[in-house]
Amino acid sequence: MKKLNALFLALACIASTLQISAQMVWKNPMNETFHVVRGQAWQNELKGTYNRMPDRAEKTIRKAVWDLSKHSAGHSIAFRSNAPQIKIRYQVSGSFSMPHMPSTGVSGVDMYATDIHGQRHWCSARYAFRDTVTYTYNKLSYGESASKGFEYELYLPLYNDVKWLEVGVEEGYNLQFLPASQEKPIVLYGTSIAQGACASRPGMAFGNIIGRKLEHPVVNLGFSGNGQMEPEVFDLIAEIDAQLYILDNMPNMGGDRLPKIYERTINGVHKIREKSNAPILFVEHYTNSHIGTSVEEEGSYKKNNLELRKAYRTLKEEGVQNLHFLSEEELGLGQDCSVEGWHPNDLGMQVYADAYVPKIKEVLKEYSTIVPCTQQRDPYNWKERHEQVLALNKEKAPEIVLIGNSITHYWAGEPTATIARGEDSWNKLFKGKVVRNMGFGWDRIENALWRIYHGELDGYEAKKIVLLMGTNNLDKNTNDEIIAGINELVRAVRDRQPKAQIYVAGIMPRAGKETRVAALNETLQVRLHAEEVTYVDLSAEFLQPDGRIIKELFSDGLHPNKEGYQRMAKMLEKAIK
Repeated sequence: MKKLNALFLALACIASTLQISAQMVWKNPMNETFHVVRGQAWQNELKGTYNRMPDRAEKTIRKAVWDLSKHSAGHSIAFRSNAPQIKIRYQVSGSFSMPHMPSTGVSGVDMYATDIHGQRHWCSARYAFRDTVTYTYNKLSYGESASKGFEYELYLPLYNDVKWLEVGVEEGYNLQFLPASQEKPIVLYGTSIAQGACASRPGMAFGNIIGRKLEHPVVNLGFSGNGQMEPEVFDLIAEIDAQLYILDNMPNMGGDRLPKIYERTINGVHKIREKSNAPILFVEHYTNSHIGTSVEEEGSYKKNNLELRKAYRTLKEEGVQNLHFLSEEELGLGQDCSVEGWHPNDLGMQVYADAYVPKIKEVLKEYSTIVPCTQQRDPYNWKERHEQVLALNKEKAPEIVLIGNSITHYWAGEPTATIARGEDSWNKLFKGKVVRNMGFGWDRIENALWRIYHGELDGYEAKKIVLLMGTNNLDKNTNDEIIAGINELVRAVRDRQPKAQIYVAGIMPRAGKETRVAALNETLQVRLHAEEVTYVDLSAEFLQPDGRIIKELFSDGLHPNKEGYQRMAKMLEKAIK
């Protein structure tokens, strides 16, 4: 009887396990019709793979570089889900670990969640390294965004190639893969350090930290022991339409390669400059790990750095523009920042990133006091609208740009929205003009700043740019903070569109906040005088003599209705003729 009971119990456990497995819905990101791998250049040629270089590169680059290019370092997959449990399963081709780097870094994955306010959170997991590697993320919760879920980014292994990968959620929950951005990337060409040695997990590789901090796509072309500044690799790098090229090769240029640093640097930069005027950042190698213990090692790296500086000076003397330099002193790595004297540990990776990020911000003119971020507070797809703006700008450069929140978003124009409350007034005001509606529902100043930093004003010359921002910051920020934020926006616009006439519209009056908005606009107008902008007052057309809004002009006390947009167009027409 006991044996029979034990048999029934075993069968019940097996049935339970099968039932749980059956409840999981698995999806392979490679089955999507759009490109899913983030951090991958040559997207058209690499569809369906996790490689870092196109197949044709095998014929021109050394075998060691080609083999390393199959590692998925710097790549990630993004998806949106509201599932309380997310599972990852995949297979890799090489060994799980190395003597100085754990399996979680060499062959593991790493997941971060972004909430509806654009705040990022790391996700802990249970994992098992077997023939099929599994990561399980349990008890995920979503709070106010329970129905929408989070946007997840899954970083892929740093030192292994992925044969296949699937993401699973329980049946009934949402799982939607997201397309890779078409924004110009930061290209990082370097060594094993750039590839990710010796981070404990993929998210801690300094290139991935940079990507999270700046939210720009980063193409990782770090090749362990083989970042040797070879002309064949520079030929490929020059094909990438980047917003920044980083050359961090000095750790692989010692010994008999020392005499080649100067020539290869000069020639590599010339190859890039034949196709791109984007900024190029040179990076020295740190020597602090050997100070006081190995004069020979310390001296060899300093020789590399001296050759790099020599090449940098020569290029500057030649008149090559937009060159930048990150010195060993600025890197600031201490003696506790490495595993064995060469490769950074997690502390070293963080120090690397902390040195890189402000330098990149300086180069890209992203020196804001507020923190740019994304958001997903409205039902529409915020990232998708951003990509639509980028695509439309490439297709047809706008003459007039309106940057705003839902008041602008749901007026009219392109990209089109599900709501258009004022098409007649929009078409009359902008008749015959190429106008881009860069209004995003629920956007705050920090969200608009993110969009500006991520390409919405790049690649064309607008004649007029109108800013109508700030109302969604009223519940979060003080008047002084909002005014400072609007001035940050103006600065960011001016850096990217120096020839455009910039107009700043005062915050629209809204029910219950008329007094505060009036005081804020009065101060804003004064503080904008130092900027090369024109202030546009929209309030008069929307207020009664007692200072309260004219309710008949609004759909909800905040958003104008058809007649409200007509009055708004009337005021803008006077200002931007």
